[in-house]
Amino acid sequence: MTETERLIRAYYAAFDAGDREAMLALLAEEVIHDVNQGPREVGKPAFRAFLGHMDRSYREAIRDLVVMVDATGTRAAAEFRVAGEYLATDPGLPEAKGQRYDLPAGAFLEVADGRISRVSTYYNLPEWIRQVGG
Repeated sequence: MTETERLIRAYYAAFDAGDREAMLALLAEEVIHDVNQGPREVGKPAFRAFLGHMDRSYREAIRDLVVMVDATGTRAAAEFRVAGEYLATDPGLPEAKGQRYDLPAGAFLEVADGRISRVSTYYNLPEWIRQVGG
């Protein structure tokens, strides 16, 4: 296993453990975050705010993680399933009533100086809406 794969796996393990500080420690200070169906955000403070928002509305776990790394170790992709529960209504989305969902998802990541410098996550939002009854 490469250092990049270990880094990516540690990031998702911290996500599953609910350890947001451990996740943030694996990110570059000026991390680029491409939010699914949303804006590009830059920096750890923005990422921390995103995690806080997500934790209020969702409880999620990563399943069936597969990590692929390019030959340089600077680019990676992760494919996984997101098993979750919709806890609190997110503005502009259907009402939350504790609905459960299970979605395939993927992320593209960049690595520099031993830290994750970009996270771009993608999933099928219409399928998520269908699963939560929207």
